[in-house]
Order: sequence, then structure tokens, then C-alpha cells
Amino acid sequence: MPYIGSSVKRKEDVPLLRGTGRYVGDIRRPGMVHAAVLRSSRAHARLAGIDARAALALPGVVGVLTAANMPGLKTIPMRTGQIPGLERSQQTPIATDRVRYVGEPLAVVVARDRYVAEDALELVEVTYEELPAVTDARAAMEPEAPRLHDAVPDNVAAGFQVETGDVKRAFAECDLVVEETFETQRHAAVPLETRGLVAEYDEGRDMLTVWGPTKMTHTNWRILSELSGLPQSAIHFIEPAVGGGFGARGEFYPEDFLIPFAAMHFRLPVCWIEDRSENLKSMNQSRQQSYRARLGLRQDGTVLAMDAEILFDMGGYTRTHGGVPIIASSAMLRGPLRIGNYRCQVHCVLTNKTPVGTYRSPGRYEANFVRERLLDMAAHRLGLDPAELRRRNLIRPEEMPYDHGKTPFHYTVYDSGDLPGQLDAALRHMDYEDLRERCARARAEGRARGVGIGCFVETSGIGPWEYARVEVDNRGRVVLYSGINSVGQGIATALSQIVADEMCVSIDDVRVVHGDTAKVPYGNGSNASRSTVMGGSAAVGASRKVREKLLRLASAELEIDAGDLVLADGRISARGAPDRSLDFAALARLALPGPALARGFTPGLSEEDFFATDKRPFPYGVHVAVVEVDRETGMIEILDYLVMEDVGRKINPMIVEGQMAGGLAQGIGGALLEEFAYDEDGQPQATSFMDYLMPTAMDVPRGQFISTEDFPSPHNPLGVKGAGEGGITAAGAALANAVSNALGVEVTRLPLKPGYLLALMDAAEKG
Repeated sequence: MPYIGSSVKRKEDVPLLRGTGRYVGDIRRPGMVHAAVLRSSRAHARLAGIDARAALALPGVVGVLTAANMPGLKTIPMRTGQIPGLERSQQTPIATDRVRYVGEPLAVVVARDRYVAEDALELVEVTYEELPAVTDARAAMEPEAPRLHDAVPDNVAAGFQVETGDVKRAFAECDLVVEETFETQRHAAVPLETRGLVAEYDEGRDMLTVWGPTKMTHTNWRILSELSGLPQSAIHFIEPAVGGGFGARGEFYPEDFLIPFAAMHFRLPVCWIEDRSENLKSMNQSRQQSYRARLGLRQDGTVLAMDAEILFDMGGYTRTHGGVPIIASSAMLRGPLRIGNYRCQVHCVLTNKTPVGTYRSPGRYEANFVRERLLDMAAHRLGLDPAELRRRNLIRPEEMPYDHGKTPFHYTVYDSGDLPGQLDAALRHMDYEDLRERCARARAEGRARGVGIGCFVETSGIGPWEYARVEVDNRGRVVLYSGINSVGQGIATALSQIVADEMCVSIDDVRVVHGDTAKVPYGNGSNASRSTVMGGSAAVGASRKVREKLLRLASAELEIDAGDLVLADGRISARGAPDRSLDFAALARLALPGPALARGFTPGLSEEDFFATDKRPFPYGVHVAVVEVDRETGMIEILDYLVMEDVGRKINPMIVEGQMAGGLAQGIGGALLEEFAYDEDGQPQATSFMDYLMPTAMDVPRGQFISTEDFPSPHNPLGVKGAGEGGITAAGAALANAVSNALGVEVTRLPLKPGYLLALMDAAEKG
């Protein structure tokens, strides 16, 4: 039985369940000291001085580092999302003369233990010259607004426009134009494990070793080399176990320079683990976008045009993600709809808040909320069922591949699928017509019960390349060296399944090595649901090269034509004569330099492959939510929830369903609870779990998760489409539509907190 398509138990879980897995907090080095980061308590101020004398006098303190100890500081570069202009607002790893958000690093205290380091932080005296702060993106664009960066006089770090078709003419031909403003709130990944690093400098070997949970090992390796001046050959990155990624982890943060710098400066191993308050203040935040959007339709429900202006609140600096979220929003706002006339004006705005980056389904979650709300609003005004309005405008299967037209910075040619068919399948599964009637009867009886739909197209498998090397070791086992990283998504299991099938061996005889720059020379990491698409495809290529070499070796040794050999169970045998065979261990011995060179073969059973493509696969699907709202309290109960997604091909159905379930839990948190609020002075109001509300088991329903593989992607040898984000991407949209249906109001912002819903109901009651 092939491994691909089987729900094989995750190989990664055994050491974690047994307590033998090592996270960064488990790393211990001889003589290791601990670091704590002093962070700005002001949102906007000039630094008049930092006095660390009292801290240095505290017993146990090794030293205190500020910008004065780091001459020639460079800004942290963007790795992606490079919209022209964003380079003007990049961040140095530590503040030099000015701070622009609460939580910005000012100094690093290194001490014999973390307790002393924390005590010493309180003894460092910082003199601020306070400057006015701005926390609203639209206000930041006004001429009189405080300027955050001298090189960005209007606080608009960058901007661009997407336009296809003739938008003005199309709107003139519309029978109905729905125009509304929408807001998606600032929230973030908040992984179970906070960030951390251990860095050790070996002066004798001139080698810096860094242990840290990064999804972008090789990218961070390169950036640290650029910022530190050390060649990459003198830096060794090792990825330990990781407690969740979701977009925010693994980008190059200020601490990713500061802790290695401290290790080199003090010639001691240095450990830094952030606490939860630091995590909530300084890890990349995301999602905050403001829309002014219009949708134009004919009377029969045909959508003719869409127009939008988006303000993207970037916080105080541009981080390594650049403008990825807003690039995705502007490119994917049309989603699964046939809209030939489209315009979107984007403004990337700087404010005195924590800088932003990506969070699971970046930009698409926000855009889906806006588009799906506009569709429901249009359906209400036209007297159409929201499902029927979608059905009339979804891209049809015969139109695939579907090109949305030229979009700056983003590839938007959908590869394959049947979007109307997927919608109909989801509605049949939920018995949608009966469900609508039951909700209507409940409302007639005084209960606020409703159903909402959210359709989506995701983007995944981002290139441009990925690396893999496959080898057969001396025991005959197969080892895959992959440029992909693990952030808890089960990638070692999925890659093992792929390699086991290609090499015709037991999955137990496959070992996956990743996240170690001494063993894997190249890689693009794990982001944008690319791990299986790109890493799996590279593994296929490398496996096939090794398999071919095995057959040639066996052919020469057995004196049988390669076409008459059979590969099975880690052994090559003659077709019809299984007693004439060689196992992989014997073939590995034949591949040693002596025997191999004597036969004219290149020694070794190791082959590498780069899978490269400029085309992406696009998974797609439907969310259906059923809710009941308490009219007295504004509390929402989710009665039922369906996520249906076509992922092209499932390597491990259990892992796919787990991704969908985890994504939905995060989507519910973002739709109902989570929010990073700031006061007018830029002070964060959610720096603990007392204020930043996360969903619990009481908030997340069991859910129904259906993954289909009706339309494999033509862009990779496995036919896979990334499955990491479909569970979250339309959650805000479906829940907002369900709540609107339940209450008879029009939701225009997230999160759907009780106070907001009570205000909507009150406004509706007053007419």
C-alpha cells in the first residue's frame, strides 16, 4: 500500500510525547549566561541618554549593551514583499537615537541568570524626550501628523495600485453599487512557545553557533552574516523543536542580531527566552487594514466591477516580510469571483505601534472578510439568496486556468478547480436550504440564529525554488536533507511518506534532516504553505535520481538489464527471480569509492535536486457557519461549522484535517476575541492574556472538515496544493455573515465582540 494518501502517525510526535525533544529553552551550554532586553516604554521619543552604571554594579551582571557598543549598525533587510519605498523605514536591531513603538529594544543586559538580568533592567535609566504619537493610519497621513521617519514625510512608506479592465465604465453600467467601509483589527499568531535564541561563539574556531526556532533558517543565516560581518561559513544555524509558527515566527527580529552579538562580545554562550508580555509587545503583529470598498452589480446579480482603497497599518517600521499582507490583500480581494474590472489603491502607513508581518493567510483573511460581506450586502438589496449570488459569479471550471490580470508583486493565475461545484457540495452537506428555513423560524420565534457562507481561493507553494538531497547510508537507510523547516506542521512525516514511496522502502527506514546549515547548504524555509509543494517536489526529484543510480549499480553487479529489475522493500531484484537481489546496504557498499570507481561509477549514493517554478497552486474552498447570538449580552455561540477545501492531493489526510482544525480555531479567535488595542499615546492595552483574549475549548466547536482532491495542481509532480491556511482564511467572513444574518444587521468590522454587536442592534432598533 502506498504511503501517500495514508494517515500515517506523525514521526515528530514520539520524542515530544516522551519528553526527549529539545526546544530552544532546553539548550544548555557550558558557562552559559542569560540575556534580558530593555524595551522602550514610550511609543515615540528621542533618546537623550541611557545610563547603565547602576545595572553594571549589580552582582552577577556580565555587561550591558546599547547602540553605543555596536558601531556601524545596519538596518534589517526585507526578504520578501519589497514594495519600492519600504526600504526607507527599516529597523536597526537596537534603537540609536529615537524609538517608534513601545517594546523597541534599547539595551541588552547579560547576567549569570535571568533573575539577575531582569533585576538589572530596572536599574538602567533611560532619558526620553517625548514626541507626539499617532496610532490611526488615516490620521497619520494628514499633513500635521507626527512624522515617524525623516525619509517618509507623509508617513506613507509605500503605495501602489492594481487596475484591470475599465472600472469607471463598468460602474456606470451597474444597477446597484454597494459601498461600505470595513475594518479588520490588529491581532497576531501568539504561538504556544515564545521566541528565544542561544548563541555561542567559539573563538578558537572562529565559529558562531546559533540555536533558535526559525522557519527561515537559511534566510536568517544569510541576514546575520550581512549584519555581523561574519561570513556564512563561520556561522552555524541549528533549528531545535518549535512550538508553533503561523507566519510570525522565524523572521529576522532585532534579537536575532542582538543575542549573537552579545555572545561574540562577551565570548560566552548567551541564552534569551522572551516572556509572554514581551511576545505580545514585540513579535510581529498583523491583520490591521482599513477598506473603502465598492461593488457594482447588474439587477440579476452579475458583478461588473470592484473598487477599493486599503490602508495598511504597518506600525513603526518595515520588517522582513515587507508588504506581503497588503500585496496579498490587493491581489486576492476578488477571490473566486469573475471580476474583470477591478481597481485597488494601497497605502502602507506608519504608526507608533509594533511593526507588522504575516499571520496565517496574510492579507487573504482580511480581503475575504471584505469581499464576502459585500456579496451578502448586495444579495440582501437584490433580494437574492447569498449562495445564489455567489453561484452566479464564481469562476467556472471551464475557465481554468483563470488569469486575474497583471497584479504588481503577485502571481494570480489560478491553476485548476471547480469553485461552483465545491460550493454546491458544501451546501448539500449542510442541507443549506433546510438550514436557512430553520434559522428563519428561529428568528421568527425571537432567537437570533443565522447561517453565513465564506468562499475563498488561497495562494500557496510559493517558489522560486527548494532544495533536497537524498542519500542511502551504509545501513541501507534513506536520508533526506531538506531546505524546509519544521514549525510543528508534520513536515518530516509528509516528506518521509513521499520519499518512502519513491524509494520503495518502509517509512521507518527514512530519516529527514532539516534546519541545520552544516548539513543542508540551501533552503527557502517554511512559509506560505510551501513545505510539501516545494520541499516535497524537490524530494521527489532527488529520490528519482538516487533510484536510477541504484538500478544502474544493481544492473552492473547482477548483469541484468535495468529494465528487468524490480525495486521493492529496500531491495532490487530480478523480475521473476527474487533470489537474485541486492539490498540497499549491499548497494551502498558497491557505491564506495573503490568498487564504484573500478566499475566506472561516481562514488556515493547521494543526489541533490532543486525544484524550481514561478507558478503557484491555488487551493480553494468554502466555510459555512451557523451561529446563535444572545440579544441581551451580544455573546455568540457557534452551533455548527464546515470547512471544505480542495487541496489537490493529500499526502497525509490526518495532517491535512489537523491543519484545517487548527486554522479554524485561530480564525474563530480572530473573528470573535483577539485584538491588540492601543491608546492614543501608543501604549499597548493587551500585554497579557488577561487582556488579549484567546479562544478556549468553550469557544471552538468540533467542526466538520472535508478535504477533497478533485483537481490536482499541474504545477508540481505531486499535484499538491498547500493545505496550511484554508481552515482560517474565510472564518472571519463566514462568521460575520452568519451574525449579520442572525441579527438582521450589517457587520462592517472585526472582531465581533459583544459591545460592538449590542451597538449594532441598538442602532438597528432606532432605525
